[in-house]
Amino acid sequence: MKRVVVTGVGIVSPLGIGAKTYWENLLSGQIGIKRITAFDPGGFSCQIGGEVPAYKIGDYVPKSYRKATKVMARDIELAVIAADEAFRDAGLKSKAYTETPDIDGSRFGCNIGAGLISAELDELTAAMNTARDGNVLDLKKWGGEGMAQLTPLWLLKYLPNMLACHVTIIHGLMGPSNTITCADASSHLAIGEAFRKLQRGKADYAICGGAESRMNPMGIVRQQLLNRINPSYNDCPQEAVRPFDTDAAGTVYGEGGGLLILEEYEHAKARGAKIYAELVGFAASQDSYSVTEPDPSGHSYGKAIENALKDAKLSAHDLDLLIPHGLGIPAYDKAELNGLTKALKDDLARIPCATIKTQTSHMAAGSGVDAATAVLAIANGAIPPAVNTKNVAGAKLNVSATARQQSVKTAISSTYSLGGQNAALVFKAI
Repeated sequence: MKRVVVTGVGIVSPLGIGAKTYWENLLSGQIGIKRITAFDPGGFSCQIGGEVPAYKIGDYVPKSYRKATKVMARDIELAVIAADEAFRDAGLKSKAYTETPDIDGSRFGCNIGAGLISAELDELTAAMNTARDGNVLDLKKWGGEGMAQLTPLWLLKYLPNMLACHVTIIHGLMGPSNTITCADASSHLAIGEAFRKLQRGKADYAICGGAESRMNPMGIVRQQLLNRINPSYNDCPQEAVRPFDTDAAGTVYGEGGGLLILEEYEHAKARGAKIYAELVGFAASQDSYSVTEPDPSGHSYGKAIENALKDAKLSAHDLDLLIPHGLGIPAYDKAELNGLTKALKDDLARIPCATIKTQTSHMAAGSGVDAATAVLAIANGAIPPAVNTKNVAGAKLNVSATARQQSVKTAISSTYSLGGQNAALVFKAI
């Protein structure tokens, strides 16, 4: 099995665009959660979210490709931006930057996690109005007249595979590719699949992770109906997300994406690449408890962590950093703590823990940012803060309200999703 390292990091988040800006703002304790500006949130119980700073998508694609940005939903744009950041960070000249790329596209894979892309309401309302029969939507009219109001390419904006599709076309990637849509676990599962392909020698490098935006009415209303969002902190958004805290009252959604360039170690060494860390362990698991509620025991979630450590030939005693999922939803946090306790046992109280969603919001399939944070911690020798995790309910966690400068040789990032998918990634200094 070949060794696999991280040679590029691309981040787009409410804390900024680019790994450097993100990392500096994360360590300084900045919080990217504010009142939503993408639409009027007045009708929602939770009116705050994590929005990505303003950008122009045309700045992140070749001039010849700008016409294609018209069929990019927000989720796709986030993935394209994160990919551009990752390629530039890795020092790789793809088709996007030159007529003579320095990569072999046939040996470059792409695995990007995606969520349920929400349609833009201004596109749908005109079509639905055409299909009205009084105040009722007439499905016959919708099929015959309503849909005719939509552009023929409308669906291409909302297919989850379009994130990977645009990234591979822009950069000329023709290696193994896949899209994983497992909600919050999508990014970690995508990174894990790319990891296995490189281990088996099916590619020399891969871009992997995920992106998603919940900053639209459809994205928010789903979470409100599921009672997952926090309605109590609209006036003080910086205090809204409180992972594992006794005052936790729900999570806050946002948008973003995190993509890593994975590369076979000898290949990276031969080209003199900057190496952030080595990816040494991955595991996934599934529970069958409920479609809408977490398994209170956290058994399967803990099993993914145990098996990722086993895959890495390490134990909990070797870990220097834990990036948990940490949503700030009491029932979910309790289940996660049970899983963490099962997997890490007494070491859970020792391992520094960074609950970053306090600052980033919850980016769902964009949680590749969590994995990227583990990588940056190893490369920079620092532990991000746990800003709002003060009074932990149910277990002892090693948290600090401010960043800590210390060596990080091994880090784990773990995640879970509604429906029971769990995944964990272990990174190690090289």
